[in-house]
Amino acid sequence: MSLDSVREFLSRHAPDLEVLVLDTSTATVPLAAAAHGVSDGQIAKTLSLRVGERRFLLVARGDARLDNAKAKQAFGGKVSMLGAEEVELATGHPVGGVCPFGLANALPVYCDVSLRDFAEVVPAAGSTHSAVRIAPDRLAALANAEWVDVCKPVA
Repeated sequence: MSLDSVREFLSRHAPDLEVLVLDTSTATVPLAAAAHGVSDGQIAKTLSLRVGERRFLLVARGDARLDNAKAKQAFGGKVSMLGAEEVELATGHPVGGVCPFGLANALPVYCDVSLRDFAEVVPAAGSTHSAVRIAPDRLAALANAEWVDVCKPVA
């Protein structure tokens, strides 16, 4: 179970972080924001992407949209989303619960600078009912992520 892999990862690397498990679904940005009492932007969504055969994760603020031109320049080609089955095979997490922690396979992780608009963000934690509250810089450090600027400015 991917929630367990996230708990195990955090117990080893960030034992002070609490995995929050809710009775309600947090599988979409609006559901997660409502459940955690934060703005849509504070939800740290994890996108499973590819350029050619290279797969990777991008964590961005929940209300951000990918800027195709910036993404193509940053990642070296046209970016496309992975399909739901491939997401779960690559990450070990179901769509709606994907996060950069406790991954089934090692994947490069990138964090969009849009996350830095908040002191604390709320990424999923391996299931459609779980999350953690974390500072963006700590999220990036734990995920061994590289910072990129690939999203459109949020109005």
